[in-house]
Amino acid sequence: MRRGITVLACVSALAVGGYVAISKWGIQHESLALFDAVRQRPVTVDVAVRKDYEMKANAGFWRLPVAVISNGNTVRNTEYSFLANVFAARGYLVASVQQDLPTDPPLVTKVGEPYVGRLPVYKKGEANILFTLDELKKRHPNADYEHLTMVGHSNGGDTAMYFAKEHPDMVRQVVTLDNLRVPFVIRDKMKILSFRSDDPQFKTDPGVLPAKLSNGINIIKTKFMHTWMSDRGPDTAKERIQATLDAFLGGEQESELAPAPVDTKNLIVSNDAAPQP
Repeated sequence: MRRGITVLACVSALAVGGYVAISKWGIQHESLALFDAVRQRPVTVDVAVRKDYEMKANAGFWRLPVAVISNGNTVRNTEYSFLANVFAARGYLVASVQQDLPTDPPLVTKVGEPYVGRLPVYKKGEANILFTLDELKKRHPNADYEHLTMVGHSNGGDTAMYFAKEHPDMVRQVVTLDNLRVPFVIRDKMKILSFRSDDPQFKTDPGVLPAKLSNGINIIKTKFMHTWMSDRGPDTAKERIQATLDAFLGGEQESELAPAPVDTKNLIVSNDAAPQP
């Protein structure tokens, strides 16, 4: 069960000439310390955007596509920069949402209940995303909030897929890294890219993966461990994920897991923006 992404010898235009331009303009990361007064809940968001595309958007020449990244359990929202940089390099406004707090109850598994008892967790994540989008609209009005890309690792991948299920008209594509609980959303106009680990400690629940692949669904079986799919993972794994993701965003189809890495050494990433209340 695998459909691929074609990666040409140069990986993609982004990996060659694109990164030269990016090195000039750079990707800026800004940490937003938000507070949802309705739920009395803090929501921390790392926002990444390419400066030149932000300038185009502010001038009315471009609408920034929007990608929302949800973290896995016990992983920080800032530990997915290897994904955020690929999206930002392609002109996306990227919001990495901290979905869980130290004060949240621990994840539970209750066999027989919807999503093994984790439905409240996904509803909380859905609320966090909707709140974040409302706040981003105030700060980045020249972005496209009607055709979202939802991204997530592990529990965050389930949150991303759950959000796509609940808001199908808002979501254009979903990228998951080893989501285990929420079944894929099958819609003609929704594209899915899903990286699957080869980790005996993390098993996908029955019914999560579709029995038959349809157009727009790409499942990438890897030899990676579940925990490698964040900034904590080895460079070889992250680079191959980057290359495959980049090809997916570029519209390539029908190949195996990307054999070559994306060269991100020329990316300039700044973290000089102060948190906002």
